[in-house]
Amino acid sequence: MKQSRMKIPMALLAFVILAFGCSSRQQTMKPEQAMAVLTAGHINLDTVKAGRFDTGRMWTFDFPPMEYFSQTYGFNPTKEWFEKARMSSLRLPGCTAAFVSEDGLLMTNHHCARGALDVVNKEGEKLAELGFYAPTLDQERKSPVTYVDQLVLIEDVSKEVLQAFESGATDSAKTANRMAKMQELQRRYAAKFKETTKDSMIFNVISFYNGGRFSLYAYKRYTDVRLVYAPEQEIAFFGGDPDNFTYPRYDFDVSFFRVYDDGKPVKTSNFFMFSKEGAKEGEAVFVIGNPGTTNRLQTVAQLETFRDYNYPLTLNILNGRYSALSSYVEKHPDQRLKYMSQIFGISNSIKAVTGYLGGLRDPYLMARKKDFEKSFKNAVLNNANLRSQYGDPWTDIASLEEQRRALLNETNALNLRARSAYLAIAANLVDYANISKTSPERIPPPFRPERIQATRTNLIPEIETALLSDQLAYMKTHLGGKNEVFNRLLNNRTPAQAAEDIAKNSLIANKEKFDALMAGKPDDILTSADPVLSFAVQVAQRFSELQSKLAEMRDKQGARVQVLGKAMYEVYGTSIPPDATFTLRIADGVVKGYEYNGTIAPPVTTFYGMYDRYFSFGKKEPWNLPGMWANPPSDFNMSTPINFVSTNDIIGGNSGSSVINKDLQVVGLIFDGNIESLPGNIILEETKNRAVSVHTAGILEGLEKIYKADRIVKELRAGKITP
Repeated sequence: MKQSRMKIPMALLAFVILAFGCSSRQQTMKPEQAMAVLTAGHINLDTVKAGRFDTGRMWTFDFPPMEYFSQTYGFNPTKEWFEKARMSSLRLPGCTAAFVSEDGLLMTNHHCARGALDVVNKEGEKLAELGFYAPTLDQERKSPVTYVDQLVLIEDVSKEVLQAFESGATDSAKTANRMAKMQELQRRYAAKFKETTKDSMIFNVISFYNGGRFSLYAYKRYTDVRLVYAPEQEIAFFGGDPDNFTYPRYDFDVSFFRVYDDGKPVKTSNFFMFSKEGAKEGEAVFVIGNPGTTNRLQTVAQLETFRDYNYPLTLNILNGRYSALSSYVEKHPDQRLKYMSQIFGISNSIKAVTGYLGGLRDPYLMARKKDFEKSFKNAVLNNANLRSQYGDPWTDIASLEEQRRALLNETNALNLRARSAYLAIAANLVDYANISKTSPERIPPPFRPERIQATRTNLIPEIETALLSDQLAYMKTHLGGKNEVFNRLLNNRTPAQAAEDIAKNSLIANKEKFDALMAGKPDDILTSADPVLSFAVQVAQRFSELQSKLAEMRDKQGARVQVLGKAMYEVYGTSIPPDATFTLRIADGVVKGYEYNGTIAPPVTTFYGMYDRYFSFGKKEPWNLPGMWANPPSDFNMSTPINFVSTNDIIGGNSGSSVINKDLQVVGLIFDGNIESLPGNIILEETKNRAVSVHTAGILEGLEKIYKADRIVKELRAGKITP
């Protein structure tokens, strides 16, 4: 095997980095050279340089990068081009969509339609699993849980917000003034639009560059959204969890809705015409969507807290819940349908957070982050004007992060609402009792008796006992031996033994005793001899103290991050994009394969590959196919592309985003990233980071030949409803 094709184990790679990290060679390492050098076995991390696009290519529509597009792609889009791209795109809860017809037809992913499929089910139907198609307009089903937002106005409000921030005398006052001004602006614009339009409008003040800039975004909200089409779960999520975040891929992850206004399909001139040919290798393409959250502009100190505390905790919680639910379903197969969607969601999150954590633990990627921070820091501290204006916020932030870390393990361990319903109910009961004594009319909804009672009624003991055991084990790691209150709860038992006993014998587990407690006085809760309630009472004050300290640090941190954001905007302007905020962005790229696993991933996959995978795995789940796909018609073209990859910069929230070409034609539909893209939460590493999309040619082929959905196909090809 050639050395250039060898897969170096991570442990060995880490050793290589450590062994050669003190090399005296002063070579400058470019990002695209780094992996080759690592493979060769020598690199000095001190010489690694940040890449041009380490902070990504998620450009805002406030300042679209016209000159960059021109230089990179020989493409000079007009203001009208950007406006149509913006107005054609839509935001769904947690996802993205876009108009693909002048008659309000919109396209998104199947997994973004899951909630709608569940609620529009009629008795005996299983639409999420078996799919849906409305052969006629009047058979399209309204989804009460679905709405879409269209970004219709962007205005810069930075001056007002920053002035409000600066008017504060303390860090807490500064952050409070900033929030108050943002809320005031939202109310002001809402009142202004109320006088001129009857449309449902949503107003958000968006913070960019960690507070270096602020924009008012006004959205037109459509609430009459009707389901038109969704395929079966098996084909939309072909390959299931094993193939998730991978490529090559073969998913028909698409669905269609229609937006209505006054009971009729909305008429719009802003939509993307459907490309019949779809994406081509080497073609410049643009993703228009709403990426959720990235942390690329965080300081190295903040990222180290994510690496050492936040993400490990998140993984610990996710893994515990995944294990509890999976074990339950394995023992109770009849409950599989009820829990599989939740299990997949958790598995998806585990893969994502593992990828984020992998990026933070990668010495080479962190070296690039450190070089970016070093350059930014030098630009401020070596400029007398900037230094006098902004000082050294990095040192302040690093000090605050160190103080936060000293409290995080104990705080997380005492957060009784983090996992098990047993401890969460106990904590809610204690808060209910305390608030009832002083402000009974102001009890927040989660602490009201009816909500607590509903939680207790609906808990599944088998699942909650496993979660409690997992939670007690975490608490033992971070409290055991140091917290006598916790030690008394455990009482020389293992976490598993204590969990079993609590699930069987605690007051919360006994309906009659629980009901009697709820019918009594609030003081009965606070003086209960029940071990779980007693524990919750005794740790409540310490947990509150820790939360207060962390909140104080957050205010100080927020003020310093705001200063850093202003400095960043002054140094870099809009030459770098801000972090993702689940607001509309345009991300450029090209259709391009990449090297992986000792071979090359093709830019495009075809239905041939899907059927090969189907037969190779013996037609077994999760590579099984629905009946119509298992026996395709003779005129079905197997060589049609189904999925493709491109270098566009995406993250969660981009699901359902349209991939368009220079002619504003949709050529693909984003549904995932590859496994190599997951460190994109902190840095864009362009070598293998890829967005994965459904190909429009494959969408048309499937709709026409498999589903016989002729009216949708005609509408997509014509851009409007046709007879």
